[in-house]
Amino acid sequence: MRETPRPQGTAGDAGSELPQHLPGRAFAHTTGAFGSGTPHRSDGRSPQTPRGARHTDPTGRPGTTPPVPGRPALLVSLVSSFLALFALTTWQVAADGPLRGLDERTGRAAVGHGPARVAEFLADLGNTQVALPVLGCALVWALVRGARRAPLYAVSAMVAVPVLVVPLKDWVARPGPLTDATGYYPSGHAATAAVAYGAAALLVAPYVRRSWMMPVAAVSLTAATGIGLVLRGYHWPLDVLGSWFLCGPLLLPWVLSRRNRRRSSSRTPRC
Repeated sequence: MRETPRPQGTAGDAGSELPQHLPGRAFAHTTGAFGSGTPHRSDGRSPQTPRGARHTDPTGRPGTTPPVPGRPALLVSLVSSFLALFALTTWQVAADGPLRGLDERTGRAAVGHGPARVAEFLADLGNTQVALPVLGCALVWALVRGARRAPLYAVSAMVAVPVLVVPLKDWVARPGPLTDATGYYPSGHAATAAVAYGAAALLVAPYVRRSWMMPVAAVSLTAATGIGLVLRGYHWPLDVLGSWFLCGPLLLPWVLSRRNRRRSSSRTPRC
């Protein structure tokens, strides 16, 4: 059976009406319209793209979605600062600058002060016979507790000390406070103490309750070694400071990586 076609209206029909605004994409942009402000959607549904899900920071700029990446700029700035200080110190010592004159006057005034036995004991903290066994015990402790990458980094930092210090001693050829022999800048004892005790603290800190005590102990031992070396006349003050500036970049990446891991773990929600 054939269906009767429905009549179609024409432009001349009397019953035709004016076209009405339909809620479409263009009408959605009208101020106050439902879903206005979303140029690609006419309804109020949330967009499905990752960009639409971003939150803005207090200044209105789009924020980053977690996890937030680390801050390599902080590491670069700290390492650059240490290297710049080391370059300045080395230049003053090698070129016999005014800073070297002040350093030698300070060193001569400090030699012989304080109890001799105590100063000698502090200076001996930088000997390899003392510092390396401390680092060795920390390495064994970390390996027993299951650490793998940290001991490797500690050994690499310790090996780098003579590789960096010995050529510099030969190049600068600075005489000591109480001798005409050369090769006193930078101080090998100060560098050994800084890296050995610093690395030992970083190895042990994750496995003790009061982890903040480990870096405090490392800084105290390193500073005590430098004081003993100056008081006993084994090195000038700039010899010690130059070693600290040189060896700081060996431990800074390790320190900042542990700090970032600790922050990320504290922000991770626990189920």
